[in-house]
Amino acid sequence: TSERLYVIYEAFQKGATVEEIQVSTLIDSWFLHRIKFISDFEKEIFDFAKNNKLTDISKSFMRKIKEAGFSDKQVAKIFMQDESEVRKVRKSLGVSAVFKMVDTCAAEFDAKTPYYYSTYEDEEDPFRKKGDSVIVLGSGPNRIGQGVEFDYCCVHAVLSLKEQGLEAIMVNNNPETVSTDYDTSDRLYFEPITVEDVLNIYERENALGVIVQFGGQTPLNIADELSKAGVKILGTSPESIHLAEDRKLFGKIIDDLGIPQPHGVTAHSVDDALAAAKKIGYPVMVRPSFVLGGRGMAIVYDDDMLLEYADAAVDVSTKHPMLIDKFLDRALEVEVDAICDGMDVYVAAIMEHIELAGIHSGDSACVIPSRNISKENIKIIDEYSKKLAKALKVKGLMNIQYAIYKDKVYILEANPRASRTVPYVSKVIGLPIAKIATQVLMGAKLKDIVDLERKPISYYAVKEAVFSFQKFPGVDPVLSPEMKSTGEVMGIADSFGLAYLKALEGSGMSLPQAGTILFSIADRDKEEMADIAKKMREMGYVIRATTGTKKYFEQKGIDCHLALKVTDTSPNLIDDIMEDKVQLIINTPTSQKSKGDSSNIRKTAIRQKTPYITTTAAASAACEGLMHLTSGKITVKSIQDYHRKKK
Repeated sequence: TSERLYVIYEAFQKGATVEEIQVSTLIDSWFLHRIKFISDFEKEIFDFAKNNKLTDISKSFMRKIKEAGFSDKQVAKIFMQDESEVRKVRKSLGVSAVFKMVDTCAAEFDAKTPYYYSTYEDEEDPFRKKGDSVIVLGSGPNRIGQGVEFDYCCVHAVLSLKEQGLEAIMVNNNPETVSTDYDTSDRLYFEPITVEDVLNIYERENALGVIVQFGGQTPLNIADELSKAGVKILGTSPESIHLAEDRKLFGKIIDDLGIPQPHGVTAHSVDDALAAAKKIGYPVMVRPSFVLGGRGMAIVYDDDMLLEYADAAVDVSTKHPMLIDKFLDRALEVEVDAICDGMDVYVAAIMEHIELAGIHSGDSACVIPSRNISKENIKIIDEYSKKLAKALKVKGLMNIQYAIYKDKVYILEANPRASRTVPYVSKVIGLPIAKIATQVLMGAKLKDIVDLERKPISYYAVKEAVFSFQKFPGVDPVLSPEMKSTGEVMGIADSFGLAYLKALEGSGMSLPQAGTILFSIADRDKEEMADIAKKMREMGYVIRATTGTKKYFEQKGIDCHLALKVTDTSPNLIDDIMEDKVQLIINTPTSQKSKGDSSNIRKTAIRQKTPYITTTAAASAACEGLMHLTSGKITVKSIQDYHRKKK
């Protein structure tokens, strides 16, 4: 796992030998000796810190610390000081990072690629600066919750800066991205996205400023510290970023603007959490504060579930509070991408999520234009988005999430940065919104770049998430507030059904043109699913259903066959899936009591590579897609043709 290196490090600190760890891990002892050296040297720093102050460090010892790879932040922790103090002492001693060019030619030829990395030596490789430069911070290593969509935004920012006659400097430490290609930026620094590393580059480049809003949450997390260290943050200020992230401050702005929001409370203990949930009323959405990709989020329906969540997922304390919000059950979720220049706001797109509220926005399929939002609510969402962007003093991109519950629009959250939907929105509307936002960051006026009035489109574009459950056969693929997707695709067509079908196809889930569809449905979903099953039966599909679902469907006049549950005698529905007697599975999560059966069905579907659907909304959309598939009316058209049609 990603923690393995730290466990090895800790083992060395507890007295393990290189030979013992080599036998356990089969890692070459050359690497283990390097790790042990760092572990032993850390003890040396701790011993020094016991009897000395930070200012007592000599130049030679400071250089030795930096050559061993210890960051200013680590040294600050050992001496119980601020990172800025360590930096000040280090600079006063004349110990600074130097930059070397990556030799891409193995010393056979003179390397010309502008890749740089920092180290602590005496000499650095020179570089030729041609003009004013701007630094773009990437998102670092790709992981679930922070993906390649942010790299798309960084690349477009770099291209826009070049078009404006500026030198574009890219900082990222992930070689598997386009932003780190040799010909993307004018200079690339393979450095971690940390305060120390960015400050070193900023000083070396003497840049006009740093762009933090295209790399997701990682650069935003250090924006405030960079600003305090004297870095010019281009675009939305760190103060405005903080306003959007601080619940109390953001809540006050929302109240002042008169925008409804679900009632929420911050709990600092389990007792606080129980009292808050009782006051708000179940169901509630619970999560740790400052999460990435919805990690640790859950929908809780009673006290027992809340206690179970608190025990299993979160150490609830004053330092790590739990956020509790009223969950708007079965609400329609909506997402907005907008650009603001401080005066004008361009709402690029209003996206309607196909899955209902309660599923992470990164996992939910969505469609442009919306199909189920009234004109009145579209107007309200436009108005709220513009008011909020101006109130937060956004300069550049902004993403806002709403929920429509009982025909009333509620705001869920706002992020003054690029979101993972930027590439999707750009391709749908035919405008590179990350490039436009970069022009705004550099002082251009929105009204001079784009028509502020959003144009209607006559085609549909569906974004669908891509999952890697095949790689993790033991994981239940049911969707939740915690993000599980590892990518996304887009389907575009003149009708919604065909666009959704194309998106599913692109995500690796091919729907069958004929065969048997298995239904195993939770009680709350049976009414909606009966209409879907009826349409599928009329298309010629054979319907199989578990006992309760079959009984309900037959009451509605739907002809279907019995599928025996896992707990029944063999051959049961698991055997049917294993023997490829089922071509599509529609299974919505049931009660806690029968959760095991439900989960087993989905896990078996993954192993057999049988298409499966876990929400009523997705089943309804798939039904529309199947109508096109069985009719044979499938067309292909280039995205440029769709854009021409829009014009």
